[in-house]
Amino acid sequence: MPVGRDGWFEAGRPIRVEGGIRARTQRGSIGSTWWSRRFIDILERICDPGRLSRGRRYARAGQVLSIDLSPGLAAAPVQGSRARPYQVTISVEAYDEARWTAIEEAIGAQAVYRAKLLAGEMPTEIEELFASLGVDLFPRDLDMACSCPDWGFPCKHVSAVLYLLAESFDDDPFLVLAWRGRTREQLLGNLAGDPVAEAVSPAVADVPFADRLADFYAPASTVHHPERRSAAATPDLLPRVFPPPADVAGPLTAAYRRLGPDRESHRSSDELGPG
Repeated sequence: MPVGRDGWFEAGRPIRVEGGIRARTQRGSIGSTWWSRRFIDILERICDPGRLSRGRRYARAGQVLSIDLSPGLAAAPVQGSRARPYQVTISVEAYDEARWTAIEEAIGAQAVYRAKLLAGEMPTEIEELFASLGVDLFPRDLDMACSCPDWGFPCKHVSAVLYLLAESFDDDPFLVLAWRGRTREQLLGNLAGDPVAEAVSPAVADVPFADRLADFYAPASTVHHPERRSAAATPDLLPRVFPPPADVAGPLTAAYRRLGPDRESHRSSDELGPG
């Protein structure tokens, strides 16, 4: 058997597979949001560039069959040049309940952070918030393993999984948090206990990562709840999220309510005129 570029004996080109996860980005850099690029920047600082490059080719060719993401662990079979797929595992520290309680309290104390997360967006300041509590949002210590015989760090099979994880973070930033031990459902449910969060938060069901693999590159759908008033229909939401000075809070809140969808009930009979 010929010696491959990774320094170990391989049978030749990887076996092509059908139905694997193919990277959406076929040219240039992988990752478009700040949080996925942050993850990739860390990888490119600690990993061999040549092996990462070969991993990108595997990711773009669809050699990763699936990815199972759970607290502290990402596991994936990757089809190489041998008949049986290699088994890749990437482990990070998953934070315990006490630590997550402290993180959620810190997020809840910042109305802007809370509102962005409830809207499905990762606020740029959240990395600093984690750091202020002595923890990392993005993993710096990755325990990576693959059943292939390559001795490099990381092998192309692990690299392919890392790049596909970054693309999945583009589509759902909550996967970064789920890897650390907090699912979307848990985090939003806890943040929604605040009356302001309740006003802006849609009900979002947590879907296992494995169940999303077939369509997580598809456009996101909007969930409509007929019984729930939308954030736009809450006239005094702005002063509740960003409280004004006490001396103007009352008049300003009343003014916003008069501008809301129920403003007709605030108008006097004189304003309405004779029927």
